[in-house]
Amino acid sequence: MDETMLTWARQVAEKELSGVLPRRWVHSQGVATRASGLGPVLAGDAGLLSAAAVLHDVGYAPRLAETGFHPLDGARFLRDEHGADERLVRLVANHSFALLEAEERGLREALEREFPLLEEPLLVDALVYCDMTTTPDGEQTTAEERVAEIVGRYGADSLVGRFIRRASPEIFAAVGRVEAALVAQPR
Repeated sequence: MDETMLTWARQVAEKELSGVLPRRWVHSQGVATRASGLGPVLAGDAGLLSAAAVLHDVGYAPRLAETGFHPLDGARFLRDEHGADERLVRLVANHSFALLEAEERGLREALEREFPLLEEPLLVDALVYCDMTTTPDGEQTTAEERVAEIVGRYGADSLVGRFIRRASPEIFAAVGRVEAALVAQPR
């Protein structure tokens, strides 16, 4: 994925989020900043990760909300309105263990059918890492603090609270795998 694609991704995310959801836009920019530091472990997929990072929450934009499930709404928007790269769309659709939340919402079958999970574990983990180590205000945090923040914001018994508590072991494992890959890089 070249610089043109990344520029396009930033423009689309900014257009859809900055005016109506400025905090979500700040978070997306922070996630993209985290992604920019993972180039050494992703080699040729660093640009793809950065584009997915800045677009991962585009489905929160009110005009795009069809199902109310932002990974699915965002992926459909990118596919249908922009003809975006399939791998990019599938990363957005499945970011941060979205299948588990889709299950809570009764949308797992639709998500799996339309946007199968990529069989690229490090790339999938890298987007989890970037999202789950970035606060809503775009700052770096730990995955444990981020999960606690999400539970606190939505409530432990809410749909999102149930999902994030259920997904947290997977989130922590994905973050750990990416951290191990970073440590293993030659200096």
